[in-house]
Amino acid sequence: MTNAMELYQMLPKTNCKKCGKTSCMAFAVALMARELTPEDCPPLKEEPKYKESYEKLSEIFKPSEGATETGLIVHEDLCFGCGNCVVACPPNVANDPYGVGSGKAPTNPGRLVLTVEDGVVKAQNLGECRRFGKNKILCNGCIVTCPVEAIEFV
Repeated sequence: MTNAMELYQMLPKTNCKKCGKTSCMAFAVALMARELTPEDCPPLKEEPKYKESYEKLSEIFKPSEGATETGLIVHEDLCFGCGNCVVACPPNVANDPYGVGSGKAPTNPGRLVLTVEDGVVKAQNLGECRRFGKNKILCNGCIVTCPVEAIEFV
């Protein structure tokens, strides 16, 4: 993934404020935070001289199109429902200590972040995820336990 300065270099650098941000650098930071998309910059999208930059930026952010608010993407085509991620998720363990926290079936599915449904992992209750909110941390418990890399964060 690129950083905000690299994204800024691909922007028009006009500071036109048409995107709602005070500068193109602020827009680049908003892109990194996934608050905005390349489509939110009118000059980038509409002016032919920025076409190449617009296409590059769109390609960079294409993998995050199916991401949740936490940046979580589940590749359902890769997942075979082993449930390793469900048991390894710290909020799942904390919210269901006698179910998934003990390696058993969920006893409190309404509070789980990850569950297996129809043989595929599903994300829910993302407000419980450690990667969400003002105190977020870069937890990767679900990623490192997935044997087929069906879970990623962008």
